[in-house]
Amino acid sequence: MSAKIALNAEDLDRRKRIRKLFSVLRFLLIFIFLAIFLFPVYWIAIGAFKSEGEFYHYPPIFWPEHFNWGNFGRAMTTFGGTQALVSSLIVAITNTMLVIAFGVLLAYAMVRFNVGGDNLSFFVLSLLFAPPVIAATPLFIIFKTLGMLDTYPALFLSYILINMPFAVWIMKGFFEDIPHGIENAALLDGYSRFAAFRKYVLPLAVPGIAVTALFVFIFSWNEFLFALIFTRSHTQTLPIALASMTGGHQIPWGEISALSLIAITPGIILTLFFQKYLVRGLTFGAVKG
Repeated sequence: MSAKIALNAEDLDRRKRIRKLFSVLRFLLIFIFLAIFLFPVYWIAIGAFKSEGEFYHYPPIFWPEHFNWGNFGRAMTTFGGTQALVSSLIVAITNTMLVIAFGVLLAYAMVRFNVGGDNLSFFVLSLLFAPPVIAATPLFIIFKTLGMLDTYPALFLSYILINMPFAVWIMKGFFEDIPHGIENAALLDGYSRFAAFRKYVLPLAVPGIAVTALFVFIFSWNEFLFALIFTRSHTQTLPIALASMTGGHQIPWGEISALSLIAITPGIILTLFFQKYLVRGLTFGAVKG
């Protein structure tokens, strides 16, 4: 009997050691992956405060001796960062509002009223797989004919084209997980269809709308192809401004790092702000009662 107890104790002790070893290995793997993916962000952030000579120093300098704040000033004034930042904010915010406003209504109509049937759902899904570059030439000809090149409406329309299918398809999944009985009960209470949608369905879909809006904003903020083709100098966005800084006989690494840090900040802030909705939205409908 005592031998069995000792054997069980040894077995439990061995299992504890194995679990502890796996925990340590898992922690090391997480740390390694975080270091690999976060190091470029750190390098950009620290490069925004380096002086020009520190970029060419060997061995590399991982922490500047003196923080050079002048990189931000030159990036925003000399290299047109202020205008590009304003243009990016206008385009991303306006496009997000338009896509969410129309995408929510279309997704709701497809789910509740079967608008377009399976053909419309398949069409929306097929647009998700279509590369945006196929629309670049036709849109360029249309905008040039209408005199819309280097204008905000050209970017609004082109960004809606690439973001609307994504928003509709994502929101369609969220609305499918909201029970029909909620609206039926509201209709029995005397509410109109739109009032039931606004008062009961829309609040339940807030996590999904927040997640969709966040992704649409990030897609619009980072978009490069259409901004490169349809903008010139008046509506140039941050990705184009950053790309135009690399050229000539010398690359201003400090100003590029500073403007890059400014460019990635809104996405980080919004992700942290909508973190609660992001977790709820990505797990929405995963567990059904």
